[in-house]
Amino acid sequence: MRTRKITEITNFELVLIVLIVQEYKYISSKRIAYFDSSKPQPHQFTILVHSIPVSAGGSISNNVQSFFMEYHPTTYLSHLVVQKTYIFSNLAMRKEVQAAFVSFKSRYGAAMALHLQQSDDPTEWVTEQAPEPHDVYWPFFSSSFMLKWILNLVVIVAYVLLTILFFIPVLIVQGLNNLSQLEVLFPFLTSILKITFVSQVVTGYLPNLLLQLFLKMTPPVMKFLSSIQGFISHSEIMRSACMKVLVLMVWNIFFANVFSGSVLNQLSFVLEPKNYPARLAVAVPAQASFFIAYVVTSGWASTSSELFRLIPLIWSLLRKPFSEPTTDEFEAPSFSYHWDIPRVLFFCLLGIIYFFLAPLILPFLLVYFCLGYIIYRNQFINVYAPKYETGGKYWPIVHNSIIFSLVLMHALAVGIFTLKRLSLASSLMFPLPVMTLLFNAYCRKRFLPIFTAFSAQRLIKKDIDDSSDPELMAEFFSKLVIAYQEPASSPLDHSTNCDSETYPLLSSTQF
Repeated sequence: MRTRKITEITNFELVLIVLIVQEYKYISSKRIAYFDSSKPQPHQFTILVHSIPVSAGGSISNNVQSFFMEYHPTTYLSHLVVQKTYIFSNLAMRKEVQAAFVSFKSRYGAAMALHLQQSDDPTEWVTEQAPEPHDVYWPFFSSSFMLKWILNLVVIVAYVLLTILFFIPVLIVQGLNNLSQLEVLFPFLTSILKITFVSQVVTGYLPNLLLQLFLKMTPPVMKFLSSIQGFISHSEIMRSACMKVLVLMVWNIFFANVFSGSVLNQLSFVLEPKNYPARLAVAVPAQASFFIAYVVTSGWASTSSELFRLIPLIWSLLRKPFSEPTTDEFEAPSFSYHWDIPRVLFFCLLGIIYFFLAPLILPFLLVYFCLGYIIYRNQFINVYAPKYETGGKYWPIVHNSIIFSLVLMHALAVGIFTLKRLSLASSLMFPLPVMTLLFNAYCRKRFLPIFTAFSAQRLIKKDIDDSSDPELMAEFFSKLVIAYQEPASSPLDHSTNCDSETYPLLSSTQF
């Protein structure tokens, strides 16, 4: 029996590792192919420089020009100092901040300036990759290096506090799962809870519905926290919010439900940390029925409701009488990366962990993934329109989530074998997490750099290809100078081009 279980776990992990490698190769190749086929885009030639030192009597613009003309004379093209627009009594006032978009004559020149430290003082002339012009998040450009550092600390503390506070509704949900606990806490409900229909609703559906209501509030909160961390683009804010929501879901839906269920039955759990693996091995299988109900109520129901999009429809109908009339008839919705991706990854975690603990959950998960594939395929083709290009940068989050799920599965397997006093089986499990972590290290060395920056070989080849059309590049560079103007200081475009309504990404013809 124990040999069969170890063989199942090993075979499952080997298959999963092969699939991850194949997917990493596929997404990496698609990312490179997308770059090779793209026409010149402003963010490929531009970096953002902030914390620019200001000399006495000198302007920020002059400082930027003199610095890059001196240290990057052959590649520097132009710059645009960021200006904050303040409106007082219908009067617009502009103020320069210590940040500028600096453009270069080639992608390689921009990459060299991006990855080199520009000053002996690392808090000055700080560079980062410029986002697409329509992806820029303007509010925090005036933040100094120290202010951004303080805001990061504030966000971390706030995130930890919110994660702890979310434990309260989880305890309430677990209380609803235990009728005996409810009868002890609320004796006057004993007669009502004895009714079969009421007890089934209270223990089967009500806990998951309440948990869903609490979870609905987390994505906007996490998006707000990410927005004050100093990110310069909407895409970075969404990616940061996605990771925050994922960690919160793993802790507050999986671990908190498992731990709170154990605490309600056995208060000594928290007093014996050394027994956590063994206790976890007991508690996780015991929560299988709860997670099956969660897959049905959260997975099936929410995915099915995605087809009708009733909440956005009702919200648009309520908002329409109070909104100002515009020339745009329709704005296509965008995909909620910070909510839908964490939810899918959480169900992946449940499938990896429970495949040998409680295989009964697997058919429910299979139905969810099949349903999700059919529905979201339709949504991506016919409903959603991207507001910015992610370039496959969410895949490393998916990879890290799967690796974490595998390591957690190994820990649970060791705990179960320890409980059954199968010391040999527990010992045979230890090479698996080591192999998983080594595989993760290999992927970080082999594939992850492709998702952080393009190689010099790729950049130079692309620059050489573009140089074959000097007229196109001359027109592009003439428009690049004003590509990163703040919307408040840019003229409004009232064109009704149907292509831009359907595909809000800036096309190469605009530059």
